[in-house]
Amino acid sequence: MKNILLLVHDDEGQEARLQAALDITRALEGHLTCVDVVVPPEAPAELWDGGAASALLLADERQREAANRVTLEGRLAKEEVSWTWVDMAGDPGRCLRGSAAIADLIVVDRDPHGVAAGLVLESGPPVLAVPAQTRGIAIGGRVLVAWDGSPEAEAALRAAVPLLRLAEQVMILQVDDGSVRIPAGEAASFLSRHGTHPLVILEKAKKGQAEANILAAIAGHRADYLVMGGFGRSRLAEALFGGVSRGLLSKSPVPLFMAH
Repeated sequence: MKNILLLVHDDEGQEARLQAALDITRALEGHLTCVDVVVPPEAPAELWDGGAASALLLADERQREAANRVTLEGRLAKEEVSWTWVDMAGDPGRCLRGSAAIADLIVVDRDPHGVAAGLVLESGPPVLAVPAQTRGIAIGGRVLVAWDGSPEAEAALRAAVPLLRLAEQVMILQVDDGSVRIPAGEAASFLSRHGTHPLVILEKAKKGQAEANILAAIAGHRADYLVMGGFGRSRLAEALFGGVSRGLLSKSPVPLFMAH
């Protein structure tokens, strides 16, 4: 895991994304690609005048992102990490998907209605979804792996191996509601062969309570970030009936490493 892709946009989540991406890039001695997205704003209906208002708003957006680039490039020059900058315009999810072909990890916001869900399902690389209130990610800290034995959980575990090797402690939480296909012990054996020896935590849960168990474990075990598979069902089913993925993208207090 060497190629880290970061969403850059002058919004309230930018600092959290930047700090987490820098921590990972530095820890893995990787390369950070900053994708600065100009998002075309929509003019309010009352200001619609054949497109002139939209053009003015877009010009303001471009000017703000140009200033944002100057500020962040000055900071990046002092961070002692390898980095490049890409300017794009359009929908952030589409821009990131277009840049993700040779990325190992994409860093975005933790937002159930934002770009993270679409990227997990459609981009290929795993996604790190970062809460806006966090500042960085403790790569050498405590990691909780949410395990249900699904193909998505397997994908997340495999993708996270380079990070898990650097952790002080890895905990695999199996919340069993009767649907676990591959037990957590096999996941622990897999990690042990990679030099990481996790603690396995087994819990029972009624159907639909896995999200609450995971959130309680994050707090109870003082996890610094969470690894889990994302969207085992279709996104439409998740949207209609809820789901652990969507719930944690809404509520997780720590960065969330997800793969599909």
